[in-house]
Amino acid sequence: MKDFPSCFGENGVQVSHQASSSSSSSEANITSSKIAQNLVTCVYQCRMRDLSCFIITLTWTKNLMGQNLSVVIDDSDNQCLCKLDIKPWLFAKRRGYRNLEVASKLIDVYWDLSYAKFGSSSPEPLEAYYFAIAINQEIVLLLGDMEKEVHKKIDVTSKVPNVVFVSKRAHISGKKAYSTRAQFCGNGQIHDILIECDTLGTNDSYLLIRIDGAPVMQVKCLRWKFRGNYTILVDGLPVEVYWDVHSWLFEKLMGNAVFLFKTCLSAEKLCANDDSYPSWSSKDRQSQALGFSLVLCAWKNE
Repeated sequence: MKDFPSCFGENGVQVSHQASSSSSSSEANITSSKIAQNLVTCVYQCRMRDLSCFIITLTWTKNLMGQNLSVVIDDSDNQCLCKLDIKPWLFAKRRGYRNLEVASKLIDVYWDLSYAKFGSSSPEPLEAYYFAIAINQEIVLLLGDMEKEVHKKIDVTSKVPNVVFVSKRAHISGKKAYSTRAQFCGNGQIHDILIECDTLGTNDSYLLIRIDGAPVMQVKCLRWKFRGNYTILVDGLPVEVYWDVHSWLFEKLMGNAVFLFKTCLSAEKLCANDDSYPSWSSKDRQSQALGFSLVLCAWKNE
């Protein structure tokens, strides 16, 4: 646990790279900038039928200027193939299509965010949208609940992409409650995660985590337990939860708390437990072997 803050603190989920300064005013400006900007980064591993592998990173951002979606596609050697910025707050770009040819690969990007519904603070759409990427006329990533509309627009050779949700990193803000969504298993259920944290009480400070409304973890007396870890079960899978709320409790400048959710079954254990979990597909096991992680950087609104 000693290394947890350094691994998942400021540099772990960075909104923007800014020059460091020892002055408190500069630190305050950086903090204000981060709180003003909500950011969610999702990483997917996509595999084509010819076994070519790609890492697709989507960064959803919301700030005072509006919303933005940044797309980065890397190959299996971590070489960037292309980058693309989409600003759906501009009326002309809420629905669109981009065609790119990179390294002898034809990349098609489609999106429709015209009627997308968002959470109260998250820049990531919840429903009524689609986002799709096809490489050489094969769909490698398909997000949203408008799948039929995608297939009407895209003439492709594949219908179901082979994709694994690897990780999600998010900046979220609130007063005592912080919410997000996560999918801990390859094609498993999408869960609502709610973190309730009260750090004002000297003896009664607490941390409570709910998944789909049900409490799964509670920590009392946070001033003595401001860092720690605990294992919960989600979809029958063990998920390790780490928390660090030291900044909220002891620093003069209001910093951020960090929460990490990580599946903790290795590929070997999954193979050994195949008989115990017969309903798991090969993609589920692949997802867990990669190790899904969710990092939340929580900022307080005073």
